[in-house]
Amino acid sequence: MTAAHDFVELQEDVSASPLWNADLAPTMLAQRTWSTYHIAALWIGMSVVISTYLLAAGLIEQGMTWWQALCTILLGNVIVLVPMVLNAHAGTKYGVPFPVLCRASFGTRGAHVPALLRGMVACGWFGIQTWVGGSALDLLGQAIWPGWQNVPGHAWIAFFVFWGIQVIIILRGMQGIKWLEAWGAPLLLLGGALLLLWALRAAGGWSGISSGAEKLRGHREHAFSHIFWPGLTANVGYWATLSLNIPDFSRFARSQREQMWGQALGLPTTMFAFSCIGALVTSATVVVYGEPVWDPVALVSRFGSPLIVVFAALVIFVAQITTNMAANVVAPAAGFSNLDPRRISFLAGSLVTAVLGIVMMPWRIMHSAGDYIFTWLIGYSSLMGALAGILICDYWVLRRRRLVLRDLYLPEGRYSYGGSGVNRRALLALVLAVLPVIPGFLHAAFTSGGVVASPNFFDRVYTYAWFVTFALGFALYGLLMRGRAGSAD
Repeated sequence: MTAAHDFVELQEDVSASPLWNADLAPTMLAQRTWSTYHIAALWIGMSVVISTYLLAAGLIEQGMTWWQALCTILLGNVIVLVPMVLNAHAGTKYGVPFPVLCRASFGTRGAHVPALLRGMVACGWFGIQTWVGGSALDLLGQAIWPGWQNVPGHAWIAFFVFWGIQVIIILRGMQGIKWLEAWGAPLLLLGGALLLLWALRAAGGWSGISSGAEKLRGHREHAFSHIFWPGLTANVGYWATLSLNIPDFSRFARSQREQMWGQALGLPTTMFAFSCIGALVTSATVVVYGEPVWDPVALVSRFGSPLIVVFAALVIFVAQITTNMAANVVAPAAGFSNLDPRRISFLAGSLVTAVLGIVMMPWRIMHSAGDYIFTWLIGYSSLMGALAGILICDYWVLRRRRLVLRDLYLPEGRYSYGGSGVNRRALLALVLAVLPVIPGFLHAAFTSGGVVASPNFFDRVYTYAWFVTFALGFALYGLLMRGRAGSAD
């Protein structure tokens, strides 16, 4: 291994190993070309998306004022930025993707567990974003040709056309994603700004938007204190996925400084800004239409001008593609490839992701704001929190940022954990960390809207899911591995 500034580069040839393929191989120094702008643009592209808009709109729909929703969102994203930057460090230093980094803590075979858990959540998100993007494409078809809505199955046709466009982008690989994010980010910000201007004009300015928010709040039964913690947990959970597999992107960064600044500038600021648009526009719709329209696709369909509808639909279209490519294809594709690096390529893993995204029926996840926030976001955050705690404890506390890069690709190396390839202590810490939130999740999943009217002890624990499992995962892994990380390293 040779080091250059923030980097460690693998000099030995391990391409004959069954744990290696070109997609999982560590990046070479010449491949690390992403600047602060590229990383910030990545976050802008991933944050300016309908699901971000729906997050703010959903909190208002559940009873928060617009400023309470925005403060909750900003705090949640500042919190999740911490594990994001910590996990990104290993990707930048060693050039390894997320599944390979997991081999250090879970073992060369045990790494399949966190990689697949992260991948399955991404498949669900891929389905959600494709469903919304297909709706935008369907709306675009109606704006261009009124007869489109009379075509049998037009919504499903739009859905699968949108899916096919994404597959074409996937074929270009990571550089295609870099190009898409860099050029798409300014368009998305412009579209969001124009939507906010419409809300201000249509509602009669800030006073009109504020009155709309108050009217909406008056019809909700949930107090701020009742929904703050689950709302905060949902916001942390929103990007708890990327806080794990951020090495998939940070391994292309030019330096640690640039990956940290790119994320700090791109993530909290953009999430806050676009959530602000979602909160204010949703409040304005109460004044304009007499009811909250929390889905921007449904809102756009009410605009009278075909030209405006076409432009808005195109912005939504680009927003969904940029987020899906970066946030919901890279992680599962790498995870599936990690199962059998010799037989499953990044492209094959991406196609599996696309199919599973449909199988997971995203239309049910998006049934209501409550289901989206309190069941989906909080539910999977419990898994992501436990994994983040284990990874951060392993890399930062036990190994002190030192890995043997070569052995991450060797089935009989120091990360084979006695030859089995599985670190049973890491798996035990994962199970024990998640266990306390399972009863609350099941209760919420079988409750309409996801909000339990009379919460018991386990329901309250569930509202803090990510925080509980992160702390337990970190502490339990540290205790179970005490005195053993050195021998494994």
